Amino acid sequence: MKHKIGAVFFLSLFLFQNASAATAPDVHYSELVQKAYKQFKDDKRGDVADYIPALAKYSPDNYAIAIATVDGKIYTAGDKNKLFPLESLTKVFTLALAMNQQGPEKTLDKLGANATGLPFNSGLAVELRNERPQNPLVNAGAISSVSLIDAKNADDRWQQVMSNMEAFADNKLSVNDEVYRSELETNQHNQALAYLMLSYGRMYSNPAEAVDIYTRQCSVEASTIDLAKMGAVLANGGKSPYTGNQLVAEENVPKVLAEMAVAGLYDGSGKWLYNVGIPAKSGVGGGMFAVVPGKYAIAVYSPPLDKEGNSIRAQEAIEYIANETQANLFR
Repeated sequence: MKHKIGAVFFLSLFLFQNASAATAPDVHYSELVQKAYKQFKDDKRGDVADYIPALAKYSPDNYAIAIATVDGKIYTAGDKNKLFPLESLTKVFTLALAMNQQGPEKTLDKLGANATGLPFNSGLAVELRNERPQNPLVNAGAISSVSLIDAKNADDRWQQVMSNMEAFADNKLSVNDEVYRSELETNQHNQALAYLMLSYGRMYSNPAEAVDIYTRQCSVEASTIDLAKMGAVLANGGKSPYTGNQLVAEENVPKVLAEMAVAGLYDGSGKWLYNVGIPAKSGVGGGMFAVVPGKYAIAVYSPPLDKEGNSIRAQEAIEYIANETQANLFR
């Protein structure tokens, strides 16, 4: 019986590791990007986020797609250079930084890897399972991730977070001050989450400092090309296709992607994985990226969101391209 279980395990592992090899043999990414852009360009459904006032100023007509392959090629359509706040997309890259420093087991113990079954900013989720924030892609876990970064002081912590994102993007990035100030004025709920976690011993630096750095992190703006390149590092086993630098320990990449699969699309994460089958992360600024290990990353920017807080056109475009390239990891 043990031999049968072992055989099934290794067969499953082999199939998972080679799932990306199922990509269609002659993929014309440039043509696919253009088709996806045109097919969903006129979909006007959804609402631009307005609970952060500065986000409400972004046009619902903004729309761009970018694919970045593991060999460094980039294919685009639409407003590819238009900047937007990364918001929750940044959680992935700070998680990767924390995991590089702490190791995957300590990161799992302190941040968790389970869906909460509740909204991304839920305080009840912390109360119900107070041994850890459950995952680093909900707000509580993301603030905890920031606090977990080894740093001498707040400035050092921020510089590490920012320089890490710039290394992923292979570009200089900047904070959108208007968005940052707007978020500071409306982040009382995140402050409450930080102090709630502090009461359970799940904050690893000053909570006010961690919330401020988290807020600044979310206010970093980038283009769709930047975001696709950031995702391509994860698609390429943690090594930048542009500089050759190993930005994430190779053994940590599957862990980061697993966290994206668990909670990357808020309450829509399970449905996304069920239908599309690739790890992805969204942000309320309208950005979204997905990773096909060993092949490519795709990023889409379109501000109108569904009720879960995920860009509608981004989901449509990524699902279309994933289907066309047979990218589903469970195939």
